[in-house]
This record gives sequence, C-alpha cells and structure tokens, in this order.
Amino acid sequence: MPRIFSKSLTVGAESIDAVGHVNNREYLRWMEEVAVEHSTAQGWPMQRYFDAGNAWVAARHTIEYLRPSLQGDELTACTWIAHWDGRDCLRRYAILRDRKLLARGETIWTFVDLASGRGRPIPADVLQAFAVVADDDAELRALNLARRRVIQ
Repeated sequence: MPRIFSKSLTVGAESIDAVGHVNNREYLRWMEEVAVEHSTAQGWPMQRYFDAGNAWVAARHTIEYLRPSLQGDELTACTWIAHWDGRDCLRRYAILRDRKLLARGETIWTFVDLASGRGRPIPADVLQAFAVVADDDAELRALNLARRRVIQ
C-alpha cells in the first residue's frame, strides 16, 4: 500500500486553454482524481464510503503553479496524507514533469455523514488505512518534494 501515491498522465488537447498551456482547472481535476485513486488503492473506493453513509467533501483547495505544462507532456501526479485532525484531513499533491515540480497543492477534506451533511469524526478503520507522511519524510526528499522545517 503506497504511502505516497502516484499516477502517470498525458496532457490532452482538452486540457489546453486559450494561451496554449494547461488550464488551471485541470490541476484541480487531477488532484481530485489522484486522491480518489489513492483512497481506492488503500481499500477505500468511493462506494465503500457511500455504503457506510459517509463521504469526503472539500473544505479548501490551494494550488501553486510553478511552471507551465503543454499538450503532450507526460506528467506524474502524486498525493499523500500530511495530517489528520478529528474530522479533517490535509492531503498534499505534486504535479511533476521529468521530476521537476510544475504545481503543488493541498486540500483540506472534511469527513461527513451523508444523511445529515455534517462533519463527523474520521473512523479508526479509515485512519488506519493511510500513513501520514511528514513534511520532511525521506521518500518526499528523494522525490525532491520535502518541505523545509522552519526553526523557531
């Protein structure tokens, strides 16, 4: 079971905007896709959440665009869990081309009860299915994705 999940993708014509590079909305779409695929790989496909009467909803997305991407580019989308907090999950993402970071992002996902629409504590079996990857993790360092610790 991967701590850091990745998938390959090829930029198609449908992803290109009026100025000839990948449209910003595509990065969000890829982030959501890779998150769902990571969850599925960990034994939690969307239907399993739904069958239990739960789902994840986005509370906040943040994306930082560092380099453009063009049609035909071969990309790698990566994601991992950075933190759990009661009913919330901080999931991070990286979009790479040839191991160079094009965009990075994060989403705060809130675990909700579908019947009430309210946030609820994340069940233990969900928490146990995913490893939390620290900002300075060795695997992130190897991918050149680690965040520097701030010394206070």
